[in-house]
Parts: sequence; C-alpha cells; structure tokens
Amino acid sequence: MNKFLIVGLGNIGDEYMHTRHNIGFDILDFFVNKHQSVFTVDRLASVATVSLKGKKIICIKPTTYMNLSGRAVKYWLDKEKVEINHLLVLVDELAVPVNKIKMKPAGNDGGHNGLKSIQESLGTAAYPRLRFGIGNDFPKGMQVDYVLGKWQKDQEEVVAKKIERSAIAIEDFVLIGLDKAMESVNKFEP
Repeated sequence: MNKFLIVGLGNIGDEYMHTRHNIGFDILDFFVNKHQSVFTVDRLASVATVSLKGKKIICIKPTTYMNLSGRAVKYWLDKEKVEINHLLVLVDELAVPVNKIKMKPAGNDGGHNGLKSIQESLGTAAYPRLRFGIGNDFPKGMQVDYVLGKWQKDQEEVVAKKIERSAIAIEDFVLIGLDKAMESVNKFEP
C-alpha cells in the first residue's frame, strides 16, 4: 500500500482557530471530514488516517506550535516510513494572492517559521507544498497581526471554495501525482 503524509500547518489553541496562519489545519479538517475519518491526539500531532483507492493517507496537524512543526513532520515520516516525495505540506502564503492556490515540488521557507522548522528537521527544502494564498494587504509593520488575524467577511466565500479545492488537490496529489495535481490546482480561480 502506498503511504502519504499530509501535514497541515497551524497553531493549537482557540485563539488561533480559523486564522490565516491556521489554514493548513482548516484544509485538513475539511479533507478528513470529507473522507469520514476523525483526528485523535498522538505523538506531537493530531492524527487521522484516510484510505483512498488503496493508498493510505496519514494526516497530521502538529501540536508543537508552528515554530517546531519540523519535529512532528520528521517523527511521522520516520514512524510511517513515508518517502519525502509522498509528503505534502499545507501552508499559508503571503506571496500568493487571496484568490489563488499554488502547489510546488520544493522551495525556500520564504520567512515562514513552520517551513523553516521542517527544512531544518528534514535537512532539505525539496518536499512538495500547497501554498494557500492569504495575500499581503496589511500596513507596514502589521504582518504578524495580519497573519494571525481572521479572514475578512468578503473573503470568506473565496476561502471556503479554496479549502474545498485544496482537498481535491490532496486527492490529486495522491492519485495522479504532483505534476498533474500542480497543473490543475495552479490554474484554479474561485
């Protein structure tokens, strides 16, 4: 059975729920719910398993807080013996507009502490990621407040459509591979 590890980045705690920075958690919640599975708390993460056409998908939401996400990713990759090209990290991305989703095979951390931690733990930046655009519409010096803030009312419909499309992108990644999944999701516009 082919195994995949899907990692939604976010922070635990009510104050972070449904913020831009927690979009990885929100996408995974949607995906796991869609496939009628549930999360349980396990080592360094909330974990759910989804079976899809003979493939095992381990979904984790690290409980380490964003800055130590790499610890959870490394632990679960090793524990489940998942190859790095079967890892997909779901992350919020300032450099991508709110109406876009970008999937790519590798890249730098772009100043994102979760990606920085994963790169340090894995010793490489060569792992697939789905970058959920949150835009960068904030005044100078207000980046932290923006990233940790809630979606604006007029963005909620677009965000909901993008979450749904991101769940399909996860399925595509698992079933038809990164290249075809990228080709499809990178063109998506809600």
